[in-house]
Amino acid sequence: MSWGTELWDQFDNLEKHTQWGIDTLEKCIKFVKERTEIELSYAKQLRNLSKKYQPKKNSKEEEEYKYTSCKAFISTLNEMNDYAGQHEVISENMASQIIVDLARYVQELKQERKSNFHDGRKAQQHIETCWKQLESSKRRFERDCKEADRAQQYFEKMDADINVTKADVEKARQQAQIRHQMAEDSKADYSSILQKFNHEQHEYYHTHIPNIFQKIQEMEERRIVRIGESMKTYAEVDRQVIPIIGKCLDGIVKAAESIDQKNDSQLVIEAYKSGFEPPGDIEFEDYTQPMKRTVSDNSLSNSRGEGKPDLKFGGKSKGKLWPFIKKNKPPPPPPASASPSAVPNGPQSPKQQKEPLSHRFNEFMTSKPKIHCFRSLKRGLSLKLGATPEDFSNLPPEQRRKKLQQKVDELSKEIQKEMDQRDAITKMKDVYLKNPQMGDPASLDHKLAEVSQNIEKLRLETQKFEAWLAEVEGRLPARSEQMRRQSGLYDSQNPPTVNNCAQDRESPDGSYTEEQSQESEVKVLATDFDDEFDDEEPLPAIGTCKALYTFEGQNEGTISVVEGETLYVIEEDKGDGWTRIRRNEDEEGYVPTSYVEVCLDKNAKDS
Repeated sequence: MSWGTELWDQFDNLEKHTQWGIDTLEKCIKFVKERTEIELSYAKQLRNLSKKYQPKKNSKEEEEYKYTSCKAFISTLNEMNDYAGQHEVISENMASQIIVDLARYVQELKQERKSNFHDGRKAQQHIETCWKQLESSKRRFERDCKEADRAQQYFEKMDADINVTKADVEKARQQAQIRHQMAEDSKADYSSILQKFNHEQHEYYHTHIPNIFQKIQEMEERRIVRIGESMKTYAEVDRQVIPIIGKCLDGIVKAAESIDQKNDSQLVIEAYKSGFEPPGDIEFEDYTQPMKRTVSDNSLSNSRGEGKPDLKFGGKSKGKLWPFIKKNKPPPPPPASASPSAVPNGPQSPKQQKEPLSHRFNEFMTSKPKIHCFRSLKRGLSLKLGATPEDFSNLPPEQRRKKLQQKVDELSKEIQKEMDQRDAITKMKDVYLKNPQMGDPASLDHKLAEVSQNIEKLRLETQKFEAWLAEVEGRLPARSEQMRRQSGLYDSQNPPTVNNCAQDRESPDGSYTEEQSQESEVKVLATDFDDEFDDEEPLPAIGTCKALYTFEGQNEGTISVVEGETLYVIEEDKGDGWTRIRRNEDEEGYVPTSYVEVCLDKNAKDS
């Protein structure tokens, strides 16, 4: 099967077909090029999507990605970034292995096609020229034959005419011979040209055109094969990245399988655990019989009757009514600062007649909110000013421990960094000592001393935070255990009706501390009310407490206690971590609730 023999007369159609083949090849190149653009665009969008959902540095989101589910999500984003990279590889390989090669091949194919059809046209022109020569010689031979025939007829006519002279006859005879010779020459020329044309035509249709068409056929078949190879390459480029894409997908599956719901739940506990113990039971207050109710947040009426006797475990203590509240209500708890100096020692409300419960309840529901204590005012001011205690004492115990541990770790890293820098400077100094031409060793002494000072400062800072950390880690668990043991001992000696152990809160030198400057501001506000509320009756004892730890009450409003000492409770903890106690008639004040084990006496309250 050859185009030269089968399509010897389809030169123009073959020219159109080969041009269509080149157009098809260029169409394939355009298709692959658009595919590479799509792959690049898709990879770019995937990268942007992955970047969009990556946690921002130094933001709250970065802290949230400690959970295994969030880590798995980050791994998924990273795998998608690698997945996008494989699509970029697809685009690059298609561009280099298909587009570039096909574009170069198209140019070569155009040149080859042009050359082949140029040879074909040249052969056509040659055979056409031979045909024209044949036609010309044929017409000349025909013309010479006709003229020779006419000359012969004229000679015969003249020869038969008796009136014509002999000379005229001879002339006619010679003319006929000349024409006859010319006809013979034309015949020989025509015969020669015809043989030549037949030979050229045979060569044209059986040699030149088949060879040219064979070359065109081979060119077209190579083009078809090249398209097939490009399609294979197109598929192989995709196939080459499938294993890596599979690894990316396997990474996503592995990240999903690494999610540990139990671990995430434990991280939530570590993130939000306060370290406090749950509050105890609320005592039942019986309103069906006259009684002396204690100063408690659990009752709607906090007034005491004037005509009823008070059972006091201690003597009188001059107190002052806390500002911003009515005289017939108990004072709020002291501020939870390191020095509750803003609290007047022994705030007390005067005796007044009891009001009906319904009247008190209506008054409670309709009254506007009041500032119950300066602690809320100070804490709000601290938040506004952005003041955070250095020892993180404003945080609950467990959160404080985590912050302190984090600070210790950061300082350790800084110390290690400074030590590495010091070692590097020391080595450089040794090099300078061995090779003075490289530098002056004395020039590094100042830098070395500065680094040593920084290390010493960081070590002192680390010791300070380690001390706070040891205080938090070593005190809280032991304290809770000791409280349970001593509480059990007290229950066996004095069976109470209600045993309300204090919640595990931080001490004045622990949590809930504010700046001294803010305390002084609160103290000034508090002293404005001192002169208005004097000569108040002391609060009655509502129970006893036993000191679990020694507390040095060095600030105004606090009282010193010794471990194991038993004292009287005159005011419960209102939720700020302080309890008001009395030792004797002249000594009373506030101690941290976490330092004492409180046992309320319902009998004392009822009396």
